[in-house]
Amino acid sequence: MTRYREICRDIAQRVGEGALQPGDELPGVRELAQQWRTTASTVSRAQRQLADAGVLELADRRRARVASGAALAARRFLHADSVFTLAGSDDPALDLLAGALHGKLRIVTGEGSVAGLGAVRQGRADGAAIHLLHHTGVYNAPFARGMLRGLEPHLIHLWRREQGLIVPPGNPHGITGIADLARRRVCARRPGTGTRILLDRLLLAAGHDPDDLRGPQVGTHLEVALAVATGTVDAGLGVRSAATDLDLEFVPVTWEDFDIGLDAHALDPAAHLIAALRTPALRARISALGGYDTSRSGDVTKVADTA
Repeated sequence: MTRYREICRDIAQRVGEGALQPGDELPGVRELAQQWRTTASTVSRAQRQLADAGVLELADRRRARVASGAALAARRFLHADSVFTLAGSDDPALDLLAGALHGKLRIVTGEGSVAGLGAVRQGRADGAAIHLLHHTGVYNAPFARGMLRGLEPHLIHLWRREQGLIVPPGNPHGITGIADLARRRVCARRPGTGTRILLDRLLLAAGHDPDDLRGPQVGTHLEVALAVATGTVDAGLGVRSAATDLDLEFVPVTWEDFDIGLDAHALDPAAHLIAALRTPALRARISALGGYDTSRSGDVTKVADTA
């Protein structure tokens, strides 16, 4: 490793660990050159690279300062080559997120929220996309706490999304809510997925036995919409954007939090993902799909040890 890269890494590590805070002023270039036993030009080169990465701020005739938002920028710098593996739940907007990350996100979703958290627990994935409603009415945190116990679980907020009943154009069966699903063919997601758990809870609340549901089980929201579009079923629970893609009608049911559950060690390789979620351009593209609220996208929360 060249000397200037060692300097970059040392400063970035101290910023990432919190030893250097936004606004802190670094010593002068000559003083730093003496500390690292190198030349002033090498130190200046390192500072320019860190400024380009958003870790430092440089101004004429002033010493370098730690930039606002430097902690996340430092993580991105230190893990520039990391690829984040995401398991768990399906969502059409994840393709937009992956596109914005240019190969730094590998998506292996489709197995569902519960299985995704299991993959994180077993070390097969860095994070799991989840939308699990607890009986307390809280999304995701209770499940991340339970399944990632001892791993300092965190949640990265992806977005809020609208779930509802996808029905054919014109809604020929007059379906207005969950209670109207009795004696209808309904496409359901597989057991263990957040959408299936939500559907079962809603059916029970409407006085219906989920085991009486008739219809196929599929793996994605798009497959639910396809089953409706082809006339295989009368309805299916899914996200609004899947209905919009196939020009189907949508009966709103609820909004839910869609998050990534991960352990503390995965926060570093997640730095690029978090930064992308906070960009206005990506938020606008996701919102344009319909049925998404991206106002808190990229927020990171440590899950408390106890509820």
